[in-house]
Amino acid sequence: FEIDSDKLLHIDICLDENNPGSGITELFRTLRPQWKAEDIQMKVFTEGITNQLLGCYVGSVGEAGVVLVRVYGKMTELFVDRKREMEMFRLLHAHGCGPRLYCSFQNGICYEFLKGTVLDDPLLTQPAVYRLIAAEMGKLHSIKPQSSSSPQPVLWSKLTNYMQLLNSCAGDTDPKRVPSAKLPSLDTLLKEIEDLRRHLTAVDCPVVLCHNDLLTKNIIYNSAEGVVKFIDYEYADFNYQAFDIGNHFNEYAGVNNVDYSLYPSQELQWDWLTEYLQSLRSCSGVDAAVTEREVQELYIKVCKFSLASHFCWGAWSLLQATYSTIDFDFVR
Repeated sequence: FEIDSDKLLHIDICLDENNPGSGITELFRTLRPQWKAEDIQMKVFTEGITNQLLGCYVGSVGEAGVVLVRVYGKMTELFVDRKREMEMFRLLHAHGCGPRLYCSFQNGICYEFLKGTVLDDPLLTQPAVYRLIAAEMGKLHSIKPQSSSSPQPVLWSKLTNYMQLLNSCAGDTDPKRVPSAKLPSLDTLLKEIEDLRRHLTAVDCPVVLCHNDLLTKNIIYNSAEGVVKFIDYEYADFNYQAFDIGNHFNEYAGVNNVDYSLYPSQELQWDWLTEYLQSLRSCSGVDAAVTEREVQELYIKVCKFSLASHFCWGAWSLLQATYSTIDFDFVR
């Protein structure tokens, strides 16, 4: 197999979601032919709630050369554009914002392991850490689109797709695929989307390259080098700047045990946004100080778009509860 600069290596193998190890040997026969099958070791990462993630290596997991193998959850292709995800992977890596993508296979991808540890929730409130995150997001948001046309925000097309998928389940008789009666009706959800669209499209907010899913488990912190890197680009695409930031602030409340008393204070948000704007300017080649007015204007936009983040992941959770085979209580 030859890997040219434009075409990604694809290995025609499907890994068993319940027993992925059985196909690992065959996968690495192509990807790492120098690795002996009997020497390949695996470490299972269990944080994912839509995919399975394995770290594969020869020798020690702490050594260089670990390859991450992500096995997609069943049916996730309905609401995750896998082709777009790989485009984002390669674009972000080209700008020094993400790991290298090694190959794809029938139901997953293999990519570079980044040195560091998954960020712990308490570190989000540490200035030395959250300023690194803010600066890295500024770097990400400064990446320009490859085409000359103005990119459209993915938010509305994503929500439209979610609603269409939920509508397709409306007449289903399978109890697992019928939303709970205590949840809003589809008509109510559609009306709320239109209310959001009417209000948010009137807000003057730039469309930039966004991660769109920056929870703590998608941030790798290398304390020795004093850097953070973002991982997992399933939802990465061009979107509203304030959505990406507001979504990240929402994630301060956690995933498994949601506690909104942990939502960042206004003081923390202002400090975060100041660092972010300084990074964005530096990466864009603008030499000017950030003003309080600019911070305040962005803060207001972030507060508004955080509502869209809540709605987006609420709709996503209904779909996951319907389709996912992973044991996670999506509707709570």
